[in-house]
Amino acid sequence: MRAPLAAPPWTVPMLCQTCGDATSPSFDECQNCYTPLGQPAVTPGLATHAVRGIGLAASIAVGVAAAFYLLSALAPVAGMVLARQAERDGDSEVLLGALLLEAALTLPFVVAYLAAAVLVIIWTWRARKNIDAFPGALPVLGQGWAIAGWLVPFANFVVPVRVVANIARDSLWRRSTPWLVVVWWAAWLVFSVGERLFTRKNDLEYARLPETAVDHEDFQAYVDYYQGSLGRNAVPAIACVVAAASFIVLIRKISAAQQDRIARATPAWPYAPGTPVPGTFAPPQPVAAAAPQASADTPPASPQVPPVAGGTIGA
Repeated sequence: MRAPLAAPPWTVPMLCQTCGDATSPSFDECQNCYTPLGQPAVTPGLATHAVRGIGLAASIAVGVAAAFYLLSALAPVAGMVLARQAERDGDSEVLLGALLLEAALTLPFVVAYLAAAVLVIIWTWRARKNIDAFPGALPVLGQGWAIAGWLVPFANFVVPVRVVANIARDSLWRRSTPWLVVVWWAAWLVFSVGERLFTRKNDLEYARLPETAVDHEDFQAYVDYYQGSLGRNAVPAIACVVAAASFIVLIRKISAAQQDRIARATPAWPYAPGTPVPGTFAPPQPVAAAAPQASADTPPASPQVPPVAGGTIGA
């Protein structure tokens, strides 16, 4: 029984160097990750940046900032308790404790917010820079907008989401924007606008309170203020938590996908010149015939000297 014939090399499907799926010559690109056929995972000669570490740091900073904002949004609960305590004790100085608590929670939030902003901008720029080296990626905005988009007034309402959406599509192998990007940006806009509006509203309401509480009406005014402030803070607080959670998931997913792709383009050991790279088809090379070699058992022949006329010596 004869062994089955091997398939011709041109009928063996090529594997995509980005995702490892089998490709079809009927399409110009991989149908899973959209990398053009025959292209490597990362374009040779283009620099890439590590994003896993900076992504982890940015995720932690975003989570810490959201936690501090949530605590500051719940500070009016302590204000209501202190206002009622001040009325029972007849001591308006107790009301200062609410101001001190609010300041104690606001300061670490500002520090964490600034740290998160710096880390997020660095991560965004690195992730945007990487997709330029990904064959098949479709960059929309230049690399500079990954930084300027967060800082330019009015543009920061539109540009950052376009940059992150572009990064998410080209890193997670999507042709459409992932829904998590839409959830993150919608919640972020609600938080950004709501926090400014309600903070201003709280400041105006606090300015109308009596400077020194004397009777029941004065103390009740403080209680009513803190109750209203707590209700107003609920909207941006919920939006802050949703935006932070969705953005952390986005950062972790994009960072992991980019690092895996960059790792695929890095060989485990250097390849010698002419060695085929795994995942690509190398045509068979013709084998040259071996040159004849003398047998080791046959001694080399001595050169023959032609006979000389005259015979031997003395003849």
